[in-house]
Amino acid sequence: MEDKILEEKLLQGKKNGLLMLLITLLLYILAITGLVIGIVYLDSKTTTPLTVALFVICLVFICLGWILFCGLKVLKPQEALVLTLFGKYVGTLKGDGFYYVNPFCSAVNPASHTKLSQSGDVKGLGGANGALVIGDASVNTNQEMPTKKLSLKIMTLNNSRQKINDCLGNPVEIGIAVTWRIVDTAKAVFNIDNYKEFLSLQCDSALRNIVRIYPYDVAPNVDTTGDGIADEGSLRGSSEIVAGKIRDEIQKRVEEAGIEIIEARITYLAYAPEIAAVMLQRQQASAIIDARKMIVDGAVGMVEMALERLNENHTVELDEERKAAMVSNLLVVLCGNHDAQPVVNSGSLY
Repeated sequence: MEDKILEEKLLQGKKNGLLMLLITLLLYILAITGLVIGIVYLDSKTTTPLTVALFVICLVFICLGWILFCGLKVLKPQEALVLTLFGKYVGTLKGDGFYYVNPFCSAVNPASHTKLSQSGDVKGLGGANGALVIGDASVNTNQEMPTKKLSLKIMTLNNSRQKINDCLGNPVEIGIAVTWRIVDTAKAVFNIDNYKEFLSLQCDSALRNIVRIYPYDVAPNVDTTGDGIADEGSLRGSSEIVAGKIRDEIQKRVEEAGIEIIEARITYLAYAPEIAAVMLQRQQASAIIDARKMIVDGAVGMVEMALERLNENHTVELDEERKAAMVSNLLVVLCGNHDAQPVVNSGSLY
C-alpha cells in the first residue's frame, strides 16, 4: 500500500485572535466575579443549587480556562505554522496576523533545532551559544526553546568547501552558495525527516556529480556536454554553466521536500593544496610558451617586413648568405631576453 502524499492545506478565516483574546479575558473576569459571588453566598448560608453550580463552573473555568490561550498564534511576514491535531495534519497558517486555532493543535518543525551555515541560522552557528556542531549542521543545546515556525524567506546556504576530483582526476576544492526557500510546508515537514540536513546533503551530492564532469581548466579531448564532441568547458572558464547545472541537479533532488532552489553560485574554486604548486608551475610554463610564441610570430613578421623594404628601396644589395646572417641577427635581437650588445664594424661594408 502506497503512502498518501500530503499536500499543503491553507487554513482560512483564522485571523480572529484579537477577538478570542478579548472574549477569553472577559470570561475570566466574569468567572472571577461569579466565584466571589459564590463565596459570599456560601458564607451567608443562603446557598441554592444554582449558586453551587455557578461556583463550581467559575472555579473550573479559572483552573482550566488558560487552555484557550494556547490557541492564540502570532505570525510575522514570511512565516508559517504547520499544525497537527493528535498526530493528524490539519493545515498551515501563512501570512502575518493574529490567529486563533484549536488550542489542542500543535505546531511541527523537525528542523527547528538544526543550525546550518546559512542566513537565518546565526545563533548557535559554529558551536557558539551552546550549539553542538556535527559536520555542516549543528544541534542547539540552549535552554531556550527554538521556534516551531517555518521561515518562508529566501535563504542562502553556504556549504563547507568540498575536495572533489575533476574529470582528469585532479583534486580541486570547491564551495557553493545555494539560494533557496520553502514553497510547500507540508512536504518540507512530513516528507523529509529534517529538511535542512536533507538540503545540505543533497547540495554536496549534486556538487560532486557535476564537478566530476568538468576539468578545472580547458583540456583537450574532453566532452563536458555529453554530445560526444570535445569542447572547451571547464570549471574555471564555464562557471555560469556549471552553476546552472548544479542548481538543476539540486532542484531535482529536493523537489519532494517542497523546496525551491532559486540560484546556485560557485564561491570558491582552487586546486587542492597537494597539487597546487605543481599546477601553478604548469600554468606558468604554459603562459611562457604562449608569450614566446607571440614574440616569435612578431619577430618573423618584422624580419619579413625589413627584407621587403630593403628590396623595394634597393638600399643595400644582399646575397642569400648575407640575408641569412641578417635574419639570424634580427631574430636574436627581437627574441632575446636581454638587450643586444652590437659590434660596430667601421672599416668596410661587411
